[in-house]
Amino acid sequence: MYDVIVIGAGPAGMTAALYASRSNLSVLMIERGAPGGQMNNTAEIENYPGFESIMGPELSMKMYQNVEKFGTKNEYGIVQDVVDHGSYKEVITEENSYKGKSVIIATGCVHRKLGAPGEEEYAGRGVSYCAVCDGAFFRNKKLIVVGGGDSAVEEAIYLTQFASEVVIVHRRDELRAQKIIQDRAFANEKISFVWDSVVEEIKGNDMVVTGVNIRNIKSDEVQEVAADGVFIYVGLEPLSAPFTKLGILDEAGWLLTDGNMRTAVPGVFAIGDGRAKDLRQITTAVGEGGIAGQQVFQYLENIKDNQTIG
Repeated sequence: MYDVIVIGAGPAGMTAALYASRSNLSVLMIERGAPGGQMNNTAEIENYPGFESIMGPELSMKMYQNVEKFGTKNEYGIVQDVVDHGSYKEVITEENSYKGKSVIIATGCVHRKLGAPGEEEYAGRGVSYCAVCDGAFFRNKKLIVVGGGDSAVEEAIYLTQFASEVVIVHRRDELRAQKIIQDRAFANEKISFVWDSVVEEIKGNDMVVTGVNIRNIKSDEVQEVAADGVFIYVGLEPLSAPFTKLGILDEAGWLLTDGNMRTAVPGVFAIGDGRAKDLRQITTAVGEGGIAGQQVFQYLENIKDNQTIG
């Protein structure tokens, strides 16, 4: 029986585990992949205090090493369900189950799919959701980036170090990315833009992507554009399916909490990019992790006090 089980090892989960373990709680952190979560897919991070610039995987490892130092136990697994037994919670993975007096959910989210024909067919053969992972495979190639937010524009800029040309396709007539990121993209000679448009189909031969069909949503005109790869950044979807039975999700599947990261289920907390909120950044994830780690300690102390009084 652990004092707290942290589900997810991104910046939010690792920070929560750090705060909880430093409070002398027994902590289990369950992760479905390498520690760091989406940070591992981020090239250069320039808005995390203390670092002028740092690569995502490097920051992930620094955080993980700090967590390990204070005794957090780490297990790999994909969580299937969380059952509330009142005095304890049961976290069920595909191979094991674990018991904890409390649970912190930090499972984050994943990139939303376009849903266009050819997207699934050419996944890994020219269709990608991670410039850091796949950018080097497209040296001197023409690439399409779909989206207009921070992730899309930042990754487009990153891809220019490999690609000969990067075309950003955005359904609006202006970008949604931060102004400083927009300015860098507009100043980059390798980047061009297709406005008010969506990618309707990803085309290819038997092996790889060869182009896309782009439809202008105002004129309804469709043009075929040759390309060697398509990088997609059109929003996020929460990884929250295992928590449906707890009744702590909104209609879109985002985790609902109060300001202290508490869900409607006592002893269950939620943090990070899977929460219903406006800003999803490493800094906000870390802040929420610190709050949850402290709140778990307070929750367990209150239980002890009540048992003593009883």
